[in-house]
Amino acid sequence: MKISFSKLLLLFIFVPFIELYILLRIADMTSPLMTFGLIIITGVIGTYFVKQQGRKVVGAINSDIAAGQMPADSMVNGICVLAGGIMLLTPGILTDLLGFALVLPLTRPLLAAWLKTRFSGMIGGNVRIYKADDFYQTPPNHAPLDDDDIVIIDDDDE
Repeated sequence: MKISFSKLLLLFIFVPFIELYILLRIADMTSPLMTFGLIIITGVIGTYFVKQQGRKVVGAINSDIAAGQMPADSMVNGICVLAGGIMLLTPGILTDLLGFALVLPLTRPLLAAWLKTRFSGMIGGNVRIYKADDFYQTPPNHAPLDDDDIVIIDDDDE
């Protein structure tokens, strides 16, 4: 998947103009204070949901790793929550709608499935996960580990 510079330029020019137009129309129909309040309220509610869903995603990633599984689905959910949080903090109606769709657990699986199919061919290779208690032991029917195979994740800060 290759995104051209011209598409990104159009995205970064047109989306803010559309968002600004919608916000100005809402301000004309209601009041500037109500529009400002709408921006603040969606930011506060969005922050709450991002924090809540982010904790769930981190918990799912930790449980997948503890079970010795690759946390692929949890990582995609984490990317969705992160992108949704960024969009919710960006003032605008369209970005808020997409941000809530990425953060809320009812709509996120649909977008996560689309992301997985979109990026499925881009990642290759093998990943092996070892729990801390058997980290330096060679698994049965497996080639011995060398220094390139070992990644140490230190979670003593918790």
